[in-house]
Amino acid sequence: MQDFSVKPTKLEGLWEVQTKIIPDERGSVMESYRESDYQKSGLPPLDGRLQVNATLSKKGTVRGIHAEYAHKFIQVAYGKIFAVIVDLRKNSPTAGQWQSFELKRGQGLFVSKGLGNAFQSISDEPSIYIYHFEKEWAPDMPGVSCNPLDPDLAIPWPIAEGSGMLISEKDRNNPSLKEILQQ
Repeated sequence: MQDFSVKPTKLEGLWEVQTKIIPDERGSVMESYRESDYQKSGLPPLDGRLQVNATLSKKGTVRGIHAEYAHKFIQVAYGKIFAVIVDLRKNSPTAGQWQSFELKRGQGLFVSKGLGNAFQSISDEPSIYIYHFEKEWAPDMPGVSCNPLDPDLAIPWPIAEGSGMLISEKDRNNPSLKEILQQ
């Protein structure tokens, strides 16, 4: 059995989260979210957790870098991902810094508002990635997106462009970190 645990990271407002996994002879149950565990952990509240999404992503797929002005909890339900969190908050002591994580089933990150998250599916089978939002997403929701291929960020994506990386034109054409921090 894997118990729920939380530990801080080098970025202000970002925590690694291990959700509870209960195995048996049939497989296992992953507690995706338990309010009482969150309250005891000291994480900021998700204020109602109003929307939960799941993405299915083929190997090599990059999604992000997206920052909303709401807290979110992201986790892997299946497969393995390379996750990257970038501090896109202009007035943060860690502005412009990023941190990466290799996450598998049951592992996740609590991402405070203003931090941008991106991930790449790196397992042979598709990955299922779950987002818990404290607000309902809408196309006009305030936020910012950054180009995951920005050379100034120099993120070492495990599956590079030309070697199986899949990325949307929208994400590819997002502004650079420098452009975001100078706005």
